[in-house]
Amino acid sequence: MADGKSSVDTRARDVVLLIGRLLLAWIFLHEGTSLALNFSGAIEMAAQYGLSVPLLVATIALQIGAGLSIAGGLLTRIGATALGLFCVATATLFHTNFSDQNELLHFEKDLAIAGGMFVLAAVGAGSLSIDRWLSERRK
Repeated sequence: MADGKSSVDTRARDVVLLIGRLLLAWIFLHEGTSLALNFSGAIEMAAQYGLSVPLLVATIALQIGAGLSIAGGLLTRIGATALGLFCVATATLFHTNFSDQNELLHFEKDLAIAGGMFVLAAVGAGSLSIDRWLSERRK
């Protein structure tokens, strides 16, 4: 290859990107689906935090929509950026009681996930993605 990388290196990179995308997407797909399937319980939980039903619906839509975007590699950079910002917001709005070890752990995990999302937004989905497939079809 012209850039000095072998096709094996490139293929391994794309497989790792796919695995990383699926792992990052999983938590949002699981949580969004869980909230949607137990919507009445989700409304009660949201009310405890002073969140409105429309905001809950938007959260579920973001988690499922952007989660699918990342998993499939469709508009990956947008989905990853949106979920990265969501994680930063969640960390700073809901997990700042650092005297509670569990809250500190959630704060740190949210920021770590945000970091992964921002890296994904920077590098893109790789060749094993709908984005790449669509790009090649346009040629």
